[in-house]
Parts: sequence; C-alpha cells; structure tokens
Amino acid sequence: MIDKTGYTGDVQQFLTFALGQEEYGVEILKIQEIKGFSSVTPLPNAPVCIKGVLNLRGTIVPIVDLRKKFSLPEVGYTKFTVIVVVQVQGKIMGFIVDAVSDVLSVAGADIQPTPDLYGQVDTSFINGLVRAGEKLVILLDIEKVLTTAEAAGVVQAAVETASMN
Repeated sequence: MIDKTGYTGDVQQFLTFALGQEEYGVEILKIQEIKGFSSVTPLPNAPVCIKGVLNLRGTIVPIVDLRKKFSLPEVGYTKFTVIVVVQVQGKIMGFIVDAVSDVLSVAGADIQPTPDLYGQVDTSFINGLVRAGEKLVILLDIEKVLTTAEAAGVVQAAVETASMN
C-alpha cells in the first residue's frame, strides 16, 4: 500500500542530521558517504547556498550549505560539522550539515504527510514528518531540495571547475 507521503508500508531507513535545533532525515539509499568538513573552493556567481566545490578522490563535487538553503542563521563550523555526500538527479553532490545524528528505521505508516501551509512556505522538498522520541524529524526529498535552476547552476559550475584542472 502506498500512502499520501509516497512511502510504502515497509520499513524505511533514514540518515538523520541536525541543522540548528531541528532534525532532518534523508533516505539512506541516497547517501554515498559522510565526510568530515574540509575547506571548499568557492565559485564565482554561484547561488548563495552553494558553498563551492570539493575534489573528492578525483571527482569535483558541488557543496551546498543547507543552513543557507533553508534560510537558517549562519553559525561557525565545528568538529561535528560534516558533508553528507549524496546522489541527486544522477550527480554527486555534498550537503553541509551541523552534525549527523542517527539512522532511523521507520514504518511507512508512521510517516505523517507534510501539513498544508496554504502556499505560504515551500514544502515541495519535504516528504513527510516522523516522530523520533520527543522530536519531529523532517524527511527531505533530496532530489527536490535544490530548484532545477540551482541544480543546473551547481552542475555547470562543477563542470567548469573540472575543465580548468
């Protein structure tokens, strides 16, 4: 059975991570690796949420600061800050998060649909919400976090950077 969140009744696994006080989750199958934060090369004329690019074992990987993407206050990076490397639309991309929390196993039936906010807030990249202890975890559709234009800009910038090397 598929419900309105798009998840089946089967158990799904999500990597959860913190951005400020909030917890977010991404399907574990989308995760390539988790890498400690290291400096990135800034890109000229990139969207504000694009931190730059990183050379990951010979592959130029665009890096997105999720705090900036979600309009959260900027904070300094700590020893817990990591880059979650994911595959988005067939491309490798990294997302900077404050800290990785856990792997959460959730039955599809326990995932609540995103509330209708009547167009006041863009929730197109949120697949649903799930309770984990006392907190609500926001489940992201990592394929939709960046707009098509942002994703195209990131890929183009990475291609240009790779061709310069």
